[in-house]
Amino acid sequence: MKSEKILFVDDEQYVLDGIVRQLRKTYPVVTATSGREALEKLKDGGFIVVVSDLRMPGMDGIAFLKEVRRQYPEITRIILSGDADLTTAIEAVNSGQVFRFLTKPCSSNGLVTTLALAVRQYQLIISEKELLNDTLKGSISMLSELLSLANPRAFSRGRRIRPIVSEIASKMGLKPLWQFEVAALVCQIGCITIPEDILNNVSRAEPLDESEAKMYEDHPRIGAHLLRKIPRLEGVAEIIGNQLLPYEHAENGASKAESSKNAIAAQIIRTALDYDLLTGQGNNHEQALSKLYGTQGIYNPDILAHLQELKARPPHHHDTVDLLFDELVPGMIAAEDILARNGSRIIEKDQEITWPALQGLHNFIEHIGVKEPIKVWNH
Repeated sequence: MKSEKILFVDDEQYVLDGIVRQLRKTYPVVTATSGREALEKLKDGGFIVVVSDLRMPGMDGIAFLKEVRRQYPEITRIILSGDADLTTAIEAVNSGQVFRFLTKPCSSNGLVTTLALAVRQYQLIISEKELLNDTLKGSISMLSELLSLANPRAFSRGRRIRPIVSEIASKMGLKPLWQFEVAALVCQIGCITIPEDILNNVSRAEPLDESEAKMYEDHPRIGAHLLRKIPRLEGVAEIIGNQLLPYEHAENGASKAESSKNAIAAQIIRTALDYDLLTGQGNNHEQALSKLYGTQGIYNPDILAHLQELKARPPHHHDTVDLLFDELVPGMIAAEDILARNGSRIIEKDQEITWPALQGLHNFIEHIGVKEPIKVWNH
């Protein structure tokens, strides 16, 4: 409890002094005599419970707790007031989502018991949040691994564009950033339904027939459908579902995206994917940008401006090492496509060799064989 503080807010200093005396051996207490002062102290962090009076000059308790709820939703909020008016109490509870409403004078035992319950409430909220985050991360990790096994080319594209999407989204002030990074990573999940030869044709800018083009154009819808089944990924699903919409189409209101933020994120992914295709075809940074700028109505000009500011990144690795399968370990990066003896691509160049990928390689060695030696980047 030493680093987990409780903040008491009351315009009467003698009330605060009495509370400090009551709780000095139980909880670390910080005090403030106004809502404004309290908000400044909350910036220091480490607070888990806020106890506020209602009637205070300037910012009253209801307005203060509303702001606490907005900025620090995990903090448990309590009112300790001499105003026992029922209407006021109901308004305070409803507007600030207050955990408890205590009246003055409050006994020491009653206050300590309520604070213990408030601390427990905070711990439950944090535990649930951590559980949800861990579950979400685990789900995304599983999706990425499955995609890397089912379709190495599609997974590699998502991994390559992730830092580009993250940087542009950050420059444009889009939040939460994790949502756009996840969308970039799994933006090609719908491609698991597309034969590899069609994806190869897309990557080489070779023409597709009508049925092939329809199949490729449907992958965002399929990906969005899959992701909507995962709690908290509704926004990611929306982004992925709109990733192929041209900027002009979205601007004219054809996009039914729930928020402009997600619509912009979809445009960032579209731009990053096409930039990745162009550089993969041998264009340098300037040439790829020139071709993107030369296409009218497809790309958001603001996104292109941010992309232009990104420096062409030098390779993270310069030397390669030839290894046999038994020498591979998770975390290595393939320096060229890893192929089965029948020519099937198992792992794409620049893809991380994960534990599931190693299991896939082992299965190919057992039944088909893998072309060795295998080139990996030398860290």
